[in-house]
Amino acid sequence: MTILDPALTDTMDAYRTCEFVTLGRDGTPLTWPTAARRRKDGTLLVTTSLAFAQKALNVRRDGRVALLFSDPTGSGLTDAPQLFVTGTAVCPDDIVTGPEGAEDYWTTLFERQPDSRKYVVPPGRWLMGWYYLRLHITVTPTRVTTRPPLAPFAATAPVPAGPRPLGAGLLARFPSAVLGARDASGAPVLVRTRTEPTEDGFAVEPDPDHEMVPGPASLLVHRHDDRLTNLHNALVRGELRTDGARWWVVPEKVIEPTGAGRAADMFRTLRNARRATDSYLERRGLARPVVRWDGFRALAHEAAARPVNG
Repeated sequence: MTILDPALTDTMDAYRTCEFVTLGRDGTPLTWPTAARRRKDGTLLVTTSLAFAQKALNVRRDGRVALLFSDPTGSGLTDAPQLFVTGTAVCPDDIVTGPEGAEDYWTTLFERQPDSRKYVVPPGRWLMGWYYLRLHITVTPTRVTTRPPLAPFAATAPVPAGPRPLGAGLLARFPSAVLGARDASGAPVLVRTRTEPTEDGFAVEPDPDHEMVPGPASLLVHRHDDRLTNLHNALVRGELRTDGARWWVVPEKVIEPTGAGRAADMFRTLRNARRATDSYLERRGLARPVVRWDGFRALAHEAAARPVNG
């Protein structure tokens, strides 16, 4: 296991979110924003609800993962280096219904995302019970690479005349995206890049370590504000290609798990989350576990009583 350089621990701890990539059944790197918390033993904790269990299922099939800390929004950091972490992950079958064993993870989340505190008391908890049925993913880092702070991106290039690549309108709303690809061994690689629409797809920049190879790929865009609200994320799946001089992604599918942020999208997301949770339990012949609300409420109350500590 690679132990994080003490000089970088404060930087990693300050990041509110990171990009976490697992490998899909067909080998496509699937990247989503998440909150990761560093443990004292050097491992990283990532959790996911049963409603969005795909990353956990991917880990159980192929434990090769990577994380990229590249968006310092809300961290208070200036000129923050990007941190790229490769590693292996495990995810037990156990459904975790309380904060025990992950108190620091939840306290930090309640501090940094004040709105989340209302979901552990009525009436919020009546809608969000599914969210607190969690799977714990433990990542053991094998390499940590620092990259320069993200440079400001110039204005988005105009979309070329003629047919627009699938997802062009979506990606144009973000100054950059996170490209997920694979190296020669098949392990996932991440890099934040500008995307430029072209007739072939989206022109991208390869990773600075020159590890990426052509093959299945994805482009993640996401954003949040300083209080981890106004969240939005979307993924463009496709294929990474190169002609030796340039790299581009040919898009094949766009995934927006929570829609475009309209009220109707919110209700649809809640409905789909409950259904996905029920499906996960039914496939395993399990009754719905009872959320240990007292534990979550205690940590939310503790977080509300003190200022954000970063």
